[in-house]
Amino acid sequence: MATETVTNYNEDSIKTLEDVVHIRKRPGMYIGRLGDGSNAGDGIYVLLKEVIDNCIDEFAMGYGKNVIVKVGEDGEVCVRDFGRGIPLGKLTLAVSKLNTGAKYDTKVFQKSVGLNGVGTKAVNALSERFHIESYRDGKMASASFERGRLKAEVTDAENIATKEKNGTLVRFTPDPDMFGKFRFNMEYVEKMVKNYCYLNKGLTINLNGTAYISKNGLLDIVNDNLSEEPLYPPVHLSGEDIEIVLTHGNDYGENIASFVNGQNTRDGGTHLAAFREAIAKTLKEFFKKDYAPEDIRQGVIGAISIRIQEPNFEGQTKTKLGSTYTYETEVLDEEGNPVKDENGATKIDRGPTIRAFVNDFIKTNLDNYLHIHKEIVPVLQAKIIASETERKEISGIQKKTREKNKRNNIYNKKLRDCKLHLTDKVTEKNRDEIELTSIFITEGDSASGTITKARNAQTQAVFSLRGKPINCYKESRKKVAENEELNLLLNALGVEDDIANLRYNRIIVATDADDDGMHIRMLVLTFFMKYYPELIRNGHVYILQTPLFRVRNKKETLYCFDSAEKLSALKKLKNSETTRFKGLGEISSDEFKSFIGEAMRLDPVTLSDEESIAEIMEFYMGDNTIERQTFIRGNLRSEVELEDVNI
Repeated sequence: MATETVTNYNEDSIKTLEDVVHIRKRPGMYIGRLGDGSNAGDGIYVLLKEVIDNCIDEFAMGYGKNVIVKVGEDGEVCVRDFGRGIPLGKLTLAVSKLNTGAKYDTKVFQKSVGLNGVGTKAVNALSERFHIESYRDGKMASASFERGRLKAEVTDAENIATKEKNGTLVRFTPDPDMFGKFRFNMEYVEKMVKNYCYLNKGLTINLNGTAYISKNGLLDIVNDNLSEEPLYPPVHLSGEDIEIVLTHGNDYGENIASFVNGQNTRDGGTHLAAFREAIAKTLKEFFKKDYAPEDIRQGVIGAISIRIQEPNFEGQTKTKLGSTYTYETEVLDEEGNPVKDENGATKIDRGPTIRAFVNDFIKTNLDNYLHIHKEIVPVLQAKIIASETERKEISGIQKKTREKNKRNNIYNKKLRDCKLHLTDKVTEKNRDEIELTSIFITEGDSASGTITKARNAQTQAVFSLRGKPINCYKESRKKVAENEELNLLLNALGVEDDIANLRYNRIIVATDADDDGMHIRMLVLTFFMKYYPELIRNGHVYILQTPLFRVRNKKETLYCFDSAEKLSALKKLKNSETTRFKGLGEISSDEFKSFIGEAMRLDPVTLSDEESIAEIMEFYMGDNTIERQTFIRGNLRSEVELEDVNI
């Protein structure tokens, strides 16, 4: 008879974690993710960003035009600014106690990125070593920590003299206990530094001996990252607290960077939504034509940067703006006390909505620009008309294909949806839950059956391809639209009409680890890259890693994802047998659960703004050139690495 475990829920069950313990126990709340540095969104870059953000906030307030950043090969980072310096008497508290800082005072930091008093504390707690020094008016204070624990400090009371210029120095090493064998990818760091300079004209950041400075602000970020020749010179418009750049190219999709208070909001938010809306609305009114917004924005390349007070970001990592208004402040009386309304609630003074702020600026300034620079008007209109003509033709073909599929009841056979999407609606109420959703794209009944049985049916969907999809790079858009498989896939994703309707946060390509599986993977990625590059740029597309080997003996089983892991497992497990998995269908559903659960290994598919989609697809999916043959030969793995070994 089974016994039932009784857990007492009483006062002893209530725990209070000190700041450093809470940060280390729940790092995702503070930096979003951990990671080893292989992805631009990994936590070590968030740590670096949090420190540099403080330097940028000083610059924005008029203090310190230079920042020095050093990233060592051993992972140690040093950042020195020449701002006002943290008040010496509060230095230790400012970097170790949550909800402590000067940025709650909008008079001191008017349009700051970090307003939650969290950033530097998270860096401190998640670093193996953290050291800070502050210099103010010929005096200095310092504090040294290990994994968030104070080890030594020099306080203002000790009255230490210094010849250092005012400012702050931070030196830290991310904790290997949290980030594993991490490594800073200097391409990611360089891009971060460049973005800071683009958005803060007059600021110089010296990274490992190389100085970066921008003379033209946001225009530089677009010009430097153009992967194709634009159809017309980028339109650059600046106003108080807003700056935009706009042009068009021949690629599909939209490529718009967005920033708030100097922070790269790679997941967009209210300002990006307003920018997209304002472009469509302004150009419709200018041409006096009822063009569809998607035709106006097809192939758009641009950027928007705004500065607002008290920005509200969705999540501590500040990658998506949630603010509705340009500022929201409490109404205070002459004595500084909050003024109440008739219901007893504190009155709030609000600026214009971000939507109205962006719309009004673009409506006035873009309209004026087009009336002055008349030479770009026919080019712009020709692009819109071409997009409209193609869309209508393709839409008709896709509609016929969808109707045929519905008649044949193919949808139910292809997509095994997750429970969150059975209503087929994306609403504000369930949007947070949808952040957890994934769709696995796989091939064949065997593989899809394995994943379907092993998945979390609440949040994980499975879409099954039949054979190899067509090579979109070699075929016309019309031919692609007629393809049944890709139409079904688009319908499952929900992005036929607007990329904003994406039904799953993660699109995971899960194919066999053989030649056919690799080819199918490339064909699927080619489709996304050519027609829906925003899905890749916005971090939605991944490749599922599945084990190549199973090494086991009578006591233990280890799954290995490459030859190095296999050799390590063979050394650990004596008298073991090794199985080489060649297809997902060979792995039982019980085994597969662990590979798509919390420990799921995903390789993000990345595409930087400056990378040419046409060049990438030509190299990998075009004619079999000498260059590609050389690349393949140089990256072949020995058959010995993949053969089964039995001991």
